[in-house]
Amino acid sequence: MNEFLGHYGWWLLALALVGVEMIAPGYFMLWIGIAAAAMGVVTWLAPALPALAQAVLFALFGVASCLVYWWFIRPLAEQRDDQPLLNRRGERMIGRHVIVSEAFINGRGKVKVGDGEWLGEGSEDVAAGTKVEVVALRGTTLVVRAVDAPH
Repeated sequence: MNEFLGHYGWWLLALALVGVEMIAPGYFMLWIGIAAAAMGVVTWLAPALPALAQAVLFALFGVASCLVYWWFIRPLAEQRDDQPLLNRRGERMIGRHVIVSEAFINGRGKVKVGDGEWLGEGSEDVAAGTKVEVVALRGTTLVVRAVDAPH
């Protein structure tokens, strides 16, 4: 018998991969699971397909399904998102005014954001208690500049 997994085996693999995606979401296993389901259809239509051909097709389907997600589905989902920075906490802080909690020495210090502190980086040294504006995010460090006094 030349059957590798058979169509039922591919469909069970697809269910297992989708189950893994449900436990640890990240969209990656979902698309590999879709490739396994597609292989189930292929092996159902062509049950005598050799094992090597099945493995190569599965790899191609896996890459193709991930590329379809990356190039087409992901951009559509981002366009419909009414809160694109929802899970990007650092990027949401750009434009906010915060207070320096630990003086900047050589352009580095800490700023108070809510009830926590973030590393801060700026082009100048500023004293603790100074109001600064977040202008960018570099990794997990907030890039800040001093806010001019109100007129």
